[in-house]
Amino acid sequence: MSTATATFPTTEYISSESRTRSVWGVGIVATLLGATVTELFALAARAIDVPMAAADPGVDHAKDIPVGGFFMAVVIWGLVGVVLAAALRRWTRNASRIFVITTVTLTALSLLGPAFAGATETSTKIVLAVAHLIAAAVIIPPIARQLETR
Repeated sequence: MSTATATFPTTEYISSESRTRSVWGVGIVATLLGATVTELFALAARAIDVPMAAADPGVDHAKDIPVGGFFMAVVIWGLVGVVLAAALRRWTRNASRIFVITTVTLTALSLLGPAFAGATETSTKIVLAVAHLIAAAVIIPPIARQLETR
């Protein structure tokens, strides 16, 4: 005599807490990677004698950007982005879409700083602007993909 066993497809329940934790994990890794890549880019610019001194808009003297300064700035603002992603995941329906629109807009606005930095060499302004784009290109996509998973 043979016995037949029926199997039924099941779906695994994933709590919003575990999804939010995974956004934190992906976000922190992406932020550290983005900070590292951006700092390496800045070190390469230093190696070809791009002056690493910048002034805030409206200020007439530039301050040196220390080695590690790019890394630290990207970590700080990357973590702000991770907090934003976690909040959007928790309280919105289209977290990924809202995250991408918000972060791309903020990245575009961040380019205004280097563009209007007074007493800053043009080559430094270009390096600063490209550094913003590098950090965004490394950090935003993996977090947005993680926000798409439900």
